Amino acid sequence: MTANDSSYLPFMKMHGLGNDFVVVDERGITPRVDAAIAVAIADRHRGVGFDQLAVLSDTTEADVRLTFWNSDGSLAGACGNATRCIARYLMDQSGATTLTLQTERGILHALDSGNGLTSVNMGQPQLDWQDVPLARAMDTLELPIDGAPTATGMGNPHCTFFVADAEAVDLATRGSAIEHHPLYPQRTNVQFASVIGPDHLRMRVWERGVGVTLASGSSSCATAVAAARRGLTGRSVRIDLDGGSLHVDWRDDGVWMTGPTAHVFDGVWRL
Repeated sequence: MTANDSSYLPFMKMHGLGNDFVVVDERGITPRVDAAIAVAIADRHRGVGFDQLAVLSDTTEADVRLTFWNSDGSLAGACGNATRCIARYLMDQSGATTLTLQTERGILHALDSGNGLTSVNMGQPQLDWQDVPLARAMDTLELPIDGAPTATGMGNPHCTFFVADAEAVDLATRGSAIEHHPLYPQRTNVQFASVIGPDHLRMRVWERGVGVTLASGSSSCATAVAAARRGLTGRSVRIDLDGGSLHVDWRDDGVWMTGPTAHVFDGVWRL
C-alpha cells in the first residue's frame, strides 16, 4: 500500500479534551474525502467515529490548508481543537515551534506553548449580526430568545447562554432546538456556561451537525468573548468542559486558545 493507492485512505485519530477527530493527510495526493466518506467514517458503530474530520491539503498561502467535515457530512468553517491537534502533529514532525494554517476562517497562527500545550490564534471574533450570521439586524449581546443568549462568530456561528448551573441543563434537548433556531440561517453551535469566578467558567456544548461533544475549541473562544462582553469575566479565562480545561485569552490580535492534545492511533480506511 502506498499513499497513492486509491483503495485505501490512511488516517490518524486525535483528540483535544475528548473532542475527537479523524485526520486525513491529502497533501501530494488526489483528494478522496467527500461528504459520503465523512458520514461513513463518522459512524461510531460501523466506522471509526469522530466529532469532526479534518483534511490536510497543499497550499501556497500557509504551511498547510485545513478543511473540516462534521459527522453529518456538512462542512464546518472552524474547528479549534482539531487545529491545535494538527498543529502539534506538524510541529512534532518538523521541529518547528510556530506555523500557519489556512482555513475558511483565514490564516491561523499556532505555537508550541511548552509542557505539551499547543496554542492557536482563532482570529478576531465576529460581533456584528451579519457576520455571525443572524437572520436580521439586532444587538448580538442579548438575542430575543428565551434566556437572552449572546451571538458570536468564530468562523462558525455560536449561541451562548449564561445559566446558574450548566450541569443542570438538558443539553441534548435544548441544544438540538437552538441549533435550528430561525435566527440562525446556517444553524448554530450552542453553549451553556456558568460563572465560577472572574477568570473561570464551566461550559457544556452542543455542536451543529454533531450533537453533544466533550469539548469544543471555537465554542470555548465564543463563550470567553461573550462572557467578557457581558462583564461577567475578564478577557483571559479558564474554561472547564466535560472533557477537561482550556485557557482562552482574547487579545488585541485575536482569541488565543491553549490546551493539551493527543494523537491516539493511526489506521487505514478501505474505500
